[in-house]
Amino acid sequence: MARRIAAGAAYGGGSVGLIGAATVGLVLAEVQLAKRRVGGGTAPVPPSADGRYGVAFAGPADPLRFVIMGDSTAAGQGVRRAGQTPGALLASGLAAVAERPVDLRNVALPGARSDDLERQVSLVLMDPTGLPDVCAIMIGANDVTHRIPATESVRCLGTAVRRLRTAGAEVIVGTCPDLGTIEPVYQPLRWLARRVSRQLAAAQTIGAVEQGGRTVSLGDLLGPEFEANPRELFGPDNYHPSAEGYATAAMAMLPTLCAVLGLWPESDHLDAGRREDMLPVAKAASRAAREAGTEVTGARAPWALLKHRRRRRLPAHTEPVRHQEEEDEGPPPPPPSGATWRPA
Repeated sequence: MARRIAAGAAYGGGSVGLIGAATVGLVLAEVQLAKRRVGGGTAPVPPSADGRYGVAFAGPADPLRFVIMGDSTAAGQGVRRAGQTPGALLASGLAAVAERPVDLRNVALPGARSDDLERQVSLVLMDPTGLPDVCAIMIGANDVTHRIPATESVRCLGTAVRRLRTAGAEVIVGTCPDLGTIEPVYQPLRWLARRVSRQLAAAQTIGAVEQGGRTVSLGDLLGPEFEANPRELFGPDNYHPSAEGYATAAMAMLPTLCAVLGLWPESDHLDAGRREDMLPVAKAASRAAREAGTEVTGARAPWALLKHRRRRRLPAHTEPVRHQEEEDEGPPPPPPSGATWRPA
């Protein structure tokens, strides 16, 4: 199914049906019930995390430019501190590994679907301060909940990855999360949400890898943990992740974010002991959608590398330093307790 979706996206096919007509009535009833319960709390407006991270590492080298884009998950909706957003966590980790400052710009929009990536990428490419070194994209959940055709979702994502890669930026995609773990969702909608979101995640992997990006599976990583610890890993609205949930996602994406810039100590050579393999891209995508934190990166067409990079703890939460504040306050502050962290 993922291969059919990706092929439809690449060659202009129409939507690919994911459920039979006989289930539509029951599913719609379940959707209405879920809507009454999901979002019963209040998700705060995402805090702005733009700024410079790792100022203690300031030196002759220019700061790395890092952009994160996508939907409310990329924006960090559900937490109140900038340092708890995935962009801030990834920027802090990247600065600690590279031992260079990192300038973060977050253009993600809560509620965004994949068709909004065109606008977000245009904002990034028109930035007068310069092009990013690396971009992270987290998108897909709203495509599922708004019943956007999967072929359209993958087409929009593939176009975004291609534009960024053509401009010279590396691209990491955190694929669609497992929506079957949302606590107020009942069967059979829970089963259906899990199936559709995993199919979209696999198709996103195929589309992104074919355009030169790398992907990290978030659905299978967060799914079991959200299901087992909903009070800890969901935010107050029972839908968006909490600070602990975002940290879990960032910890999975950080090794790939660093590896794509040549900063991670592990190479792209396969480790059979970690169940890494070279597979046709569609098979790699399917396995990644089911396996926690799996990275997929293109090799020689039509093959892809399936990697399970070792995760390290994140550095301590840090808040962004605004560029104007740096100029006004003089020398940077001493490094925080986690600033000297690096991969073991």
